[in-house]
Amino acid sequence: MTYRTIRPPFATLKFWTMPKEELRSYYRWFLDQIPERIPELEKAVSETPRYERWRADATPSSLDDLGEWFVGQVETRPRTGEELAEMKRDSPYPIDVEPDELTNRTFSLAMDIGMYLSQVLMKNVPALRWDHPLGSPKFVDYGQPVLRGSGRVAMNPVRLMVTLAYGIARKTQSAHRLRELFDIWSHNLVANE
Repeated sequence: MTYRTIRPPFATLKFWTMPKEELRSYYRWFLDQIPERIPELEKAVSETPRYERWRADATPSSLDDLGEWFVGQVETRPRTGEELAEMKRDSPYPIDVEPDELTNRTFSLAMDIGMYLSQVLMKNVPALRWDHPLGSPKFVDYGQPVLRGSGRVAMNPVRLMVTLAYGIARKTQSAHRLRELFDIWSHNLVANE
């Protein structure tokens, strides 16, 4: 498979530490990447045996096979001693740190699938729009592209896919979860609270 991983042109993606102008650049960069990353995802999926007919057609049913495919793609690598020490040092609470981390390729696929999920949602829920929260750096999605509808709830599709990838790696999530997330969020993003 000739999948080309996404390479954000930023020194860090620790959004809470980035200057606002750099966050604005990231937001523009992210939205500009969607038209090129979805064909890259489609190519990666369709080059995989059993998925040759998969197309990024923005239908909810396309998420069924994509979720199944993603389960077979998630990979991890051992965290380095430096990474483990940094995570423990940066946490305000004593926590057990997982010894494994997602690979760069898995992070890239999660980002691409998050972009694709956003397009499926936007096609099927026309009230959705992109938003860029720049209020408090303590907000979980600070500086990241999120989808908003008519309700107060916002959804970060990339964060959802990274979380799904961790769940797949731990074997606590299944192939069906991607479609379930679409079903849940397509209602939550338009619900008036």
